[in-house]
Amino acid sequence: MMSAAMIEVGAMTILPTREVEKVWGRDKLPAPFAAPAGKRIGEVWFEPPAELDELLVKYIFTSEKLSIQTHPDDDQAEAVGMGRQGKSECWYVMDADPGATLGVGFAEEVDADTMRAAALDGSIEDMLVWHEVKAGDFFYIPANTVHAIGAGVSLIEVQQNSDITYRLYDYGRPRELHLDEGMAVAKGAPHDPSLRFHVPDRGTMRLVDGPFFLLDRLDGLPDAGILGDYPGALLVIPRDGPVRVGADMVEPGQCALAQSIEDVGFPPSGRCLIARAL
Repeated sequence: MMSAAMIEVGAMTILPTREVEKVWGRDKLPAPFAAPAGKRIGEVWFEPPAELDELLVKYIFTSEKLSIQTHPDDDQAEAVGMGRQGKSECWYVMDADPGATLGVGFAEEVDADTMRAAALDGSIEDMLVWHEVKAGDFFYIPANTVHAIGAGVSLIEVQQNSDITYRLYDYGRPRELHLDEGMAVAKGAPHDPSLRFHVPDRGTMRLVDGPFFLLDRLDGLPDAGILGDYPGALLVIPRDGPVRVGADMVEPGQCALAQSIEDVGFPPSGRCLIARAL
């Protein structure tokens, strides 16, 4: 689990970022991000604060497919001595090239022996269901789901704060695979259709309602129900304009910790994401 680090700005905490190079990353990033010269940035992480260290928020930018992979749940992570923090995650697509896809779950039930053989010969890529995506598409990915992000996608990922990833197939790249560990946790099943949907361009909408975190897309001021669901610390991720937290402004491309939802001045017509751990 990543250590908590913060930058104090007045009465607000803006989470510092970490740019992560990836073989599948990009040397040109969408605004407001910029890749350093000669770097292929695949992820921009926001360091989790101590108050919400169960959650990790990151932007992901791809020019090639990510590995086909899976993650353990809480009990499985604890059983192998990795701490009690598995990895369920979600993806909110910000932009996608024409034909860009996300691979999530299998077309039909797959047993462990068949999955292992397919991972070894590469046919697992064709066994996944690849969903063509566009801006606004949303996927919740429970732990144990076999998945991969395709090329040409920019998305926000909100996840349990765990870095346990088991690669099953990596398109011949010279990186370590984790077949034994992955087969022990991978679910050879289709993805539940209720866990993927399109988020309309406008309007407030709950994206994730547990079991590990809440995630809401707000369009303007939150209603009483949402206010009541955020009794303590929360993360604020502006999308199309600044959001006031305390006396300061959080800009798109940043993520901030608010000690309470009452500390956040939501713009009447702006959109942002808010999240908290459960």
